[in-house]
Amino acid sequence: MPTILLLAYILSFSTSPKIEKTYPVGQIKTNMGEVLFWLYDETPTHKASFMKLANQGYWDTLTFNRVINNFVAQGGCPDTPAGFAGSPYLLKPEFNKNIRHVYGAVGAGRDNNPEKLSAGCQFYIVQSKKGLARLDDNYTVFGQVFKGMAIIDAIVAVKTDTTNTPLAPIKLDVNIVNLTASELKRQGYTVK
Repeated sequence: MPTILLLAYILSFSTSPKIEKTYPVGQIKTNMGEVLFWLYDETPTHKASFMKLANQGYWDTLTFNRVINNFVAQGGCPDTPAGFAGSPYLLKPEFNKNIRHVYGAVGAGRDNNPEKLSAGCQFYIVQSKKGLARLDDNYTVFGQVFKGMAIIDAIVAVKTDTTNTPLAPIKLDVNIVNLTASELKRQGYTVK
């Protein structure tokens, strides 16, 4: 009898389903829809910062505070003439020659500081279909939208005031979701 129980115990491990690897993905939910984006391993400090603030709910009381058609949708802490208001910290740049400001690129905002330090609180999504090559190696790109660019296109088309702030606030609900390779593929992204 004990041998049978031991055999059953051993078999229970060998027949257990394999746990499929998951990947952290940025998620932005707004009243206009959902955006999903890949977070680059090549920019580890920016990736870790974004994940930390998203998991803390940092952006969940903030908005897309600057939207410009054929440029970017920018969210997080507001920028002021003196710099970013309320950024919890600054990040050293992580420029990468293989990661560019293409349509759907997710980058870290910054003020005009000479070290090109990113504000931990500010991010933007490139909406220009031609990309924004002039921002390359000046602002860190840390992600790429793979679902929801139609939402970003709609966001940058809303009516704004003279500071490019939407007249009707577009609130952020920013999260990290963990998806398997097969779930990512169903959403339009293939893990490399």
